[in-house]
Amino acid sequence: MPQSTSEAGRARPAASSPLPSIATGARNWRDYALLLALACCWSSTYPLTKLALPTIPPITFISARSLIAAAFLFAILWMRGTRIPTDAKAWKLFATQQLINSTFPFLIITWSQQYVPASNTVVLASTTPIFAFLITSLITRHEPATLLKLTVAILGLAGTVAIVGLDALRGFGSEIVAEIAILLATISFACATIFGLRLSEYDPMVVAAGSLLFGGLVLLPPSLLIDQPWTLQPTPTAIIATIVMGIVSSALGLMLFYVCLGRLGTLTTNAQGYLRIPIGVGLSVLLLGESVPSNLALGLLLVMAGVAAMTVPAEVYKRWSGRVRGL
Repeated sequence: MPQSTSEAGRARPAASSPLPSIATGARNWRDYALLLALACCWSSTYPLTKLALPTIPPITFISARSLIAAAFLFAILWMRGTRIPTDAKAWKLFATQQLINSTFPFLIITWSQQYVPASNTVVLASTTPIFAFLITSLITRHEPATLLKLTVAILGLAGTVAIVGLDALRGFGSEIVAEIAILLATISFACATIFGLRLSEYDPMVVAAGSLLFGGLVLLPPSLLIDQPWTLQPTPTAIIATIVMGIVSSALGLMLFYVCLGRLGTLTTNAQGYLRIPIGVGLSVLLLGESVPSNLALGLLLVMAGVAAMTVPAEVYKRWSGRVRGL
């Protein structure tokens, strides 16, 4: 039966602290399988965007995929008999989360992808775990962060320098500006991951549906005024890419994101960026025929090393350090 209005969309009682603590129980293979599924959903984002952009402008593209994703999730919620919250507090949280987790960063990234290859975008956007770690350790401190993990975060940042910095040597043109813009969007993603802990009291599917609906509607008027969608002539490839991205990358991906956030916490959830890099770059090569230049390959290795090191449990570090001291 449908839940009552007062309990609509609630997953568990609201946490009392601004940033709720995550579950501290032992993690099992299912948790990491969800993380892999999230990486697979989100790794397709940038290649699909690249396929759609030639005939669908950025604002219309983001609005369309958000509304498609919201419609998909609302249909599932209706079949489940789950109601969407109607209180102002919930929608304020949904709106804020959507602005910093999707609307603002994806507008920037979608614009940037007109100048930056999808494979570069995958690697740059996958630095989210690094920025999340730095924000967590230096500002919010809602999860434990060690000096060793700060060191590997710097290693990951070196990867972004390898990608952006070498391009900068050829002149400050549209491509380097677009790459820096992607990094700014990535910082927004990191902030959204931390803010998302405030939504832990709600059903992940409800959060995803409400956020996507807000994101799609807020961009609909600019789309109608600026792009005039009725005058567009999108190709079948662009339409399919938009639909697939709406259902897979946006709807399923965002739902999995909130599930992983509640189960694994900020830093480990963001570590799906480590898995997303090879999948996303591989899709860019397969779907778009892009090559992997030397600076991208170097940056990819450094970023993957930095993000992967942040996912290693503290006890493993201690075991390794003990073996090193014993040599």
